[in-house]
Amino acid sequence: MYPKADEGAPLRAQAAAPPPPPATGFPMSGGGGGYYQAGGATAALAVQAQAPVAAWSTGLCDCFDDCSNCCVTCLCPCITFGQIAEIIDRGSTSCGTSGALYTLIMLLTGCQCVFSCFYRAKMRAQYGLQESPCADCCVHWCCEYCALCQEYRELKKRGFDMKLGWHANMERQGRTAATIPPQMHPGMTR
Repeated sequence: MYPKADEGAPLRAQAAAPPPPPATGFPMSGGGGGYYQAGGATAALAVQAQAPVAAWSTGLCDCFDDCSNCCVTCLCPCITFGQIAEIIDRGSTSCGTSGALYTLIMLLTGCQCVFSCFYRAKMRAQYGLQESPCADCCVHWCCEYCALCQEYRELKKRGFDMKLGWHANMERQGRTAATIPPQMHPGMTR
């Protein structure tokens, strides 16, 4: 009387749909270069997937374009990393805090590149940069100092004075910082 439905059809439809991306709260490298956040993973990925992919303004091995930064990075990479992290985090962490954490990870594990590669992925997601010459963690594993110098130069070419930090850069550019807390209205009083 009724046509018999294909019993395997629902299984094929489920198998064809890809699983949603993991919501870890960490920047993930690969594919679309998205930054997955808990709760809003698909929206953040959809916005990032539509953004055009731009090339880095300088090459990975162009360290001597800024000789002073190259010397600072070779002698004390925690300073360069701290400056980069403060700008990437939009002032939510200070240069000193990020640099100290980088140093602590370096002294305890020797794998500070794992920590710094997350900031490269976060920077690429914010500015629509391509993942080149290879995956972010590979770049930081093989060429940690060159990667830090490249990220520093990229932010500098985008108009940031790296010695000032996030808040002073926002004041200099005439913008209010994104980390200003909301204004509180007085509540009930007795």
